[in-house]
Order: sequence, then structure tokens, then C-alpha cells
Amino acid sequence: NTMNGGTATAAYPDTVAFDPNNNNNNMTPRSNDGNSPNDPHDEDSQYSNVDKQPTASAQDPQRRPDLMREKSSNQTTGMIMAPRSGDEETEDGRIRNREAVTKIRDAWIYKQIQERQDEFTQYKQARLFLGTWNVNAKGKDENLDDWLCKDWGPNCENAPDIVVAGFQEIVDLNMVNVSMEKNSLQKSQQWVDKIRYSLNQKKFTRSDPMKTYTFLASKHLVGLLVCVFVKTPHKQRVKYVHSDSVGVGVMGMMGNKGGVSVRLQFYDSTLCFVCSHLAAHRENVVGRNADFHNVFSKTVFDIGDEAVKEVIRSGSLSQWATGSSSVGIADHDLVFWIGDLNYRVDESIPTEKVMELSNKFELDELRANDQLNLERAAGRVFEGFDEGKLMFQPTYKYQPGTDLYECRPDKKLRAPAWCDRVLWLAREKIHVKQLTYTRSEINFSDHKPVMATFMVTIKDVVQSKREMVYEEVMKLLDKFENQTLPMVGLDRLSLDFGEVRYDQTVTLPIKVTNTGKVVAQFRLVPKLDEATLCKPWMSVSPTYGMLIPGEKEATINFSITIDNATAHALNAGREILEDILILRLENGRDYYITVTGKYARSCFGMSVDELVMHAEPIRNVPLDPIKRAETHDPNQTAALCVPKELWRIVDAIYEKGLHEKDLFTTPGFAEEVYEIRECLDTGDPFGEYRVHSMTEIMLSFLSNLSSPIVPTTLFPTLEIDAQNIQSYSRKFLEELPPIHYNVFVYIISFFRECLLYRETNLLSPAKLARICCNCLVIGNNQARNEEANNSMQRRAGMTLIMLHFLETNSI
Repeated sequence: NTMNGGTATAAYPDTVAFDPNNNNNNMTPRSNDGNSPNDPHDEDSQYSNVDKQPTASAQDPQRRPDLMREKSSNQTTGMIMAPRSGDEETEDGRIRNREAVTKIRDAWIYKQIQERQDEFTQYKQARLFLGTWNVNAKGKDENLDDWLCKDWGPNCENAPDIVVAGFQEIVDLNMVNVSMEKNSLQKSQQWVDKIRYSLNQKKFTRSDPMKTYTFLASKHLVGLLVCVFVKTPHKQRVKYVHSDSVGVGVMGMMGNKGGVSVRLQFYDSTLCFVCSHLAAHRENVVGRNADFHNVFSKTVFDIGDEAVKEVIRSGSLSQWATGSSSVGIADHDLVFWIGDLNYRVDESIPTEKVMELSNKFELDELRANDQLNLERAAGRVFEGFDEGKLMFQPTYKYQPGTDLYECRPDKKLRAPAWCDRVLWLAREKIHVKQLTYTRSEINFSDHKPVMATFMVTIKDVVQSKREMVYEEVMKLLDKFENQTLPMVGLDRLSLDFGEVRYDQTVTLPIKVTNTGKVVAQFRLVPKLDEATLCKPWMSVSPTYGMLIPGEKEATINFSITIDNATAHALNAGREILEDILILRLENGRDYYITVTGKYARSCFGMSVDELVMHAEPIRNVPLDPIKRAETHDPNQTAALCVPKELWRIVDAIYEKGLHEKDLFTTPGFAEEVYEIRECLDTGDPFGEYRVHSMTEIMLSFLSNLSSPIVPTTLFPTLEIDAQNIQSYSRKFLEELPPIHYNVFVYIISFFRECLLYRETNLLSPAKLARICCNCLVIGNNQARNEEANNSMQRRAGMTLIMLHFLETNSI
């Protein structure tokens, strides 16, 4: 397709405006001020000695491979650089580098995409204008039409889609401008405005906004300036615009010589425009070559990760394989290099003869001895670049304001030269066709402006087709990679623990089998932003393992335990029995294991205030507050005095006999304890259980309440003695919450009943006082335990109060 639609032919048709697609424009034009010294053509310049004698960097680049890497360690033409990370040695002594492996893999993907880019790419034709001019610090109100708009045609049918203008010496290259950049910014803006005016004159646009040009970006460095304009309809298809500047003048870094560059993505092709001013003087060929290599190697654009990802999938930009978001000049589909390159006619031809041949328009001998042509043919500079045939007279050096070469007696005689050039570098040479390469006759400078027009092939990627190709490449790669990756089979990825009861541990296994052809190493890892493998109510063993091919499967056991803290959280609605665990296969995939369970609600771990609200078994009361409100709306007026579960336990102990030896001190039987707890939660009648199992359940029930019967705020703050114990005990009872008061009185009264059989059950008031303190005051809550243990005096005082209640009739 051409830029205005239609079918591409062998010839390159002219380009007209068209309605481009509505891709987002992500232009980020930047401008930077730099500085560059004195007239490079003046042999009496204060910098003439610098130009004549190459600096340390101005050596043959073939002997200076470091020149290609001075600014960017990853800047090469299609080469994958060494990885930045170091090699790793595995336990078995093998050496590997993950970053290098990734880059090599990416390079293969790039190659496949590039080879198939025709499958997802439409090709359009675009017309480009490239112009370069050394203005010799002159120029004010001159008309630029003869340079910028000369070949547009009577109806502007040949108007370019992109206009790139490069300037040299927009300011005098004196010490002030080079070191302080006094006037560069102002002058560069003036030239940008002049070009904008010239391109958008009414005689060209005829008031049609689709024929206007939009400024994209510019970059200046002392006397250098490059600016880029695009036809307004194409603006929305231009993005990732970046610029850079490199000084290679005095001391190898000042801006009297160097290059300025702008790069961008036009549709789905990457373009780079470089404007440079290289070392002067006829004999200084080596210096010019070195300047070129310095600008070429040091120019770097940080285009960002998103731009790199986009061009990867479009089949462009081999540089991305280095893993960096920075690209260089060569990392573009099309590169255009313009400027005052300062290459002269070889010194083997005398100056007078060069002058004579130039004036007679006899150019064959001059072209054959042009230094740039000779150096390119020898492979010492502009490797891979192309240039059109020089069919116009040398553009330097003229008497300003005339069309005469400078030959006045008071001026040093200079050999005319093609200093001002336009070259290009294309990844696909057939994608560039030069239409014109000539010069303008504007004469206020000592250089003539040079311009070239091109018809270039631009890629326009069809996104849907591109994704199909990319997916096919990745599927092919995955197919072979999977054969070398570890693979395991899990007999299940979901664990449903069903009903889990209080103080119960339930375990379910997952069997892991090595189904691959290599060693499989696996381990459980925390979820993102978490420090533990799983929730606190779950445990896993083992958490890692290794299987060789053919080895018997490994078993990972997952266990849920409902302890007191978990029961508190479940009853309060702060926790549910659901979790996701991640089993990671090293160098392989992650497996996500879902865990679910249902808490069989228990009176253990609840508060007495909530228990007295429910007359029915607590197992039947939903945990979900919404469901509970719908089916079990508690009636405040019907609240029990004490929890029914406590009453059932006390009544059973009373019936079993209070005379049993070592009552409350001998542990019960585990199976009976579990069954008694189930009876309390479900409302089932008790079986024939031993009294010691009953007493253990009673103490466990009181100790594991979510809030103790005696709040920590009632701990005595003063030393308890015979003088104040009566008053403190009375105050203690008055400050207990109502239900807590009922339970406390109920338990103390029961224990006093037990003391009536002390001769047979071997209980004593002191022993029961300690029991009361442990189960009514402290309980199994860790925080309460720490608080009570912090003051032995306060605990001793509470024990005395419990003893007082047990031995007196104060209740």
C-alpha cells in the first residue's frame, strides 16, 4: 500500500496525504542546549590546530574497538553483548547464567518474528525530505522555498510526509558560544520558526489543515541543529520520539564538532536522523573518520521498555536482545545522516585544478577523488551506508552573497568540496529509493544548501495478525522447552477438609509424581507480599522435596488444627477456613492448591455473653452473622443466667459424685474428653463418662473463653491483706459484668460444695483458689498470661481474693 492507500507497484509512486489509523501518539520531543567552537573552515581559527591534529580519540577506529562502546556498553549493530550479571555455579559444579540464557532465547524469538514479518505487515510508501546547510552564522529573513519546497510540484503533489532539516554553524563558533552557549537556544528556535512558516504557507496548504506540517522535535548543540516536521495527518502515528547530542570537538567532547540526533517510530518502522559537523581541513581525513565513529557509537536513546516490547513484536530492532531499553543509531530500520561532513577532494589534485573543474561543471575526476567516496570504498567510515551520485557542483566554499567560489586575493584560496552530504543506512536496502539529490542556490552563506528526497517503504503492522504469528512462535518454542523442563503430576489441586472440630487436627495428603525427563525440585513458597507459606491454622510437611525420573511419588501432608486462637477468630468472623498455597517447581511452573474447610462450631473459644443468648446447641447456630440474624435472632430478655454448657458440666460432676479422690487435679481420658465436648456442642446426652474427664472439660471450657470471667482490669493494684480484703472483695463483685458475675458466683458456690467432701476428694481451699485464678482470671490467652505474669504480686493478691470467697460466706 502507498501512504494514500492502493497497491504498491515496482515503481515508487508519489505520496499524498491520507487518513492514518488512530494509534496513540506518544511523542516526547526533547530539546537540549549544547555548544560548539569557531569557523571550522578558517585556517586562522583559534581551533585550527585542534582540527589539524587528531586528538587521542581521533585515531583509526579499527585500532580502537573501545570507540564503539564508550557511551553504551550494549551499543552494537545486531550483536548480543555480554550479560551484566555474573555466572552462577550450581551445587553439581555446572556454570550457568540466567540472564545470558534469557537473552539468547529472546534473540531466537526475534529472528523468527523478523523472518515472518511479511505475514503481519502492510507496506506503505512515504516521501521524505532531508536537507542540510552550513549557514555560517548568517540568515535572517531569507526565503527558504528554493531549498525546502523546490520539488513539491504545482499542486504540491510531491510534498513530503516527513521533513528533516539540519544546520551547522547557526551561531559563531567562538569561545563564548562554545563554552557558555550564549545564543544557541534562541537561534535554534528562530530556524525552527522559519521552517514552520515556509512549510505552512497558504500557497502550499491552501487553508487545508490536512496539508499542514506539525513540528515533532529538535535538538541543538552549539552551532548544530536538527529539526523534524511531519504532515499533520501522520502525527497520530508517530511515537517514541527521543533525541541526543554528542560533542567530539575540543578535548574530544566540546560542541564545536559533533552530532545531534532525533529518532522516532513512524507507523511501525523506526527512523533515526543524524546531523553532524565533523573535523575540518583538507588533510584531516583521519580526524573526520574518528569523529564519525565517536558520534555513531556514543549516540544513545533511552526509548523505554514499552517501545522495545512493541518493536520486538513488529520484527524490528535487533538491539533489544541485549535486554536494555537504550538503542543506538544502527538499531533502526532507516537511518539518515546529514550534515557538513567536511570531506574534501583529495590533495593529489591541486587546488587550482579543483577550482577549474568545479567552475566548468566537470565532476567525474572530482567525484573519483572525493575523500568520503574513497574512505567509504576502503571501509573506514560510514560502513553500510549508501549515498546518491554527486551530480551537482561542490557546495563549499563560496563568497557569501554570490554564486562564485571564494578566490578573492585577500582570502586564502580553498579547493571547492562536497562538504555537505546526505547518506542513508537501511536494514532492507530495497526499502529506500532516492528520488533527488541536489543543491539549492540560496547564496547568503559560504555553503550551498543540499537536499535529497526519498521514497521509503514503511511498515504498518496488522495487530491481530502480528499476535497470531507471535503466539505460533511461542507455542513452537514452548513445545520444545517443555521437553527439557521439569514436570510433575499432582493427584489433586483442591483439598476439602469437610467439618473440622475444635482442638482437632485433620490431615489430607497430596501425592507428587515426576512425570518429566529431568530432575524435579519443588517447594512451597509464600504468596506475594506475605511472609508465611499458609495461614496459622494450617501446617505442611514436608515443605520441599526432589524427585528423579521414575522415582516413587512423594507425599505432602496438609493439616488443619483448630486451636483456641483460631476458634476465637472464627467465632468473631475474622477468619474462615480457606487458603491458597503455592507449590513452586524450580525452573518450571507454579501449582496453586486451594484449601477449604468448615468449622464445626463449638462453645469452646466463645464468650459467656454470647453463649447465654442461645438456648439451643451452639453447633446449630451459624457462624455467618447474616444467616444467624435470619434464623437465630437472639431474644435479650430470654438470656440464660449462665451458659447451659457450664450448667450441664457442673450438674454431671455433681451427679457423678464430689467425693472422687484428686478431683480437678487428675486428667481425664482423651477419647472421653472429645466425646463430652461434642455432647456440649450438639446437645446430645452424656454417656457414662468418668468424673475426671468431666472436670477436665469444665476447666478447659472456662480457661478457653474468648474473654476471661474476671477481666484484667479487676486485678488488685494494692497489696491485699486482712485489713482491706473484705472491702476489695465487695468492690470486686460490684464491678463484675452481669453474666460474668453470675458465672463467678456459680463456680465459687460449686467449689464450696466440693470442699464439703475434702476428706475424700483431697481438695483444699488453697488448691481451689489456684484453680480459680488459672481458669477464671488468666485462662489460655497468651496476652493475658504475659500480663498476669508481669506482676507476681498482683497474681498473689488475686489468689488471696479467691481464697477469701471460698472460705467465707461473703457471697
